[in-house]
Amino acid sequence: MSRFLRRPEAGAILSLLAVLALFTLGGADLGNLLGAASWVNFAANLGIVAIPVGLLMIAGEMDISIGAMIPAGSMAVAVISGHYGLSIWLGMAGALGIGVALGLVNGILTVRTSVPSLIITLGTLVAMQGLILTGAKVLTGTASVELQSPDWARQVFGQLIGGSHQVIILWWIGLAAVFWFLLHQSRFGNWIYAMGGDKVSARNAGIPVQGLTIGLFVLSATSASFVGMCQAILFNSAQVSGGMGYIFNAIVAVVVGGVLLTGGFGSVLGIVFGTLTFAVVAQGIYFTQIDRNWSNLINGAMLLVAVAMNEAFRKRAMAPLRRK
Repeated sequence: MSRFLRRPEAGAILSLLAVLALFTLGGADLGNLLGAASWVNFAANLGIVAIPVGLLMIAGEMDISIGAMIPAGSMAVAVISGHYGLSIWLGMAGALGIGVALGLVNGILTVRTSVPSLIITLGTLVAMQGLILTGAKVLTGTASVELQSPDWARQVFGQLIGGSHQVIILWWIGLAAVFWFLLHQSRFGNWIYAMGGDKVSARNAGIPVQGLTIGLFVLSATSASFVGMCQAILFNSAQVSGGMGYIFNAIVAVVVGGVLLTGGFGSVLGIVFGTLTFAVVAQGIYFTQIDRNWSNLINGAMLLVAVAMNEAFRKRAMAPLRRK
């Protein structure tokens, strides 16, 4: 138990158990709740965005431009392959290419200037929102674009499994496994932790801080545009609005998952459990007798408790092990 409480994901696991207990007391049927597709679909879409954001936060950076990249990915594939009727391959390449481009901008500005990444990505968030709206009006004359994807694209990116579960759940599981290996089983993970601890020391130790920072920003922005692309393929349309909620949701999921805002501490498994916890809170309240108006209060309280728990677990993890 002592070793478990030292792990970054300990708080997220305990938070999930506490939330399930709270909803049980609130009258929820856990069988119906855990078997529902709504919160799992919500978790999968959020989780693909949250893990790269979490890696950035472990490295000591922040990316809030994801709020614009989700509609950007949706609109890119819809405009290219829906409005202009070009190949879906070109549409998907355009959606992911926008993510790569903005990630490069965020990363280069972060490593070449002394401006905090929070401010930089706030600026690119606002700029991308304006670019998406203006581009959609100029190119299509509307803020909503229809898209008819070929069957294979819907099966891979937008299919409903069993009539209710989105195929993006499988993408989330696969990408989580890749990110877990990257952070916990490769040298890149050690570099990311070192950057979150002290970038100057990491640079002096020979770690390519600038290149890795740029790469993490590209990963974050591209993951968000990928989610937007999948949503457009699933719903056969894209809109310039939407995506802003992912900023708050992703940060809450990451913090509940045990990642410190100061960097240098966290795990992929913790982020996954943090995402599951937030998804249960966000969607599970509809399975209880709790007034829906309390949902935001519960989310805020959960975030405050998670921050306090994470700090306690971090201090415990940093303390020397007791030997018998």
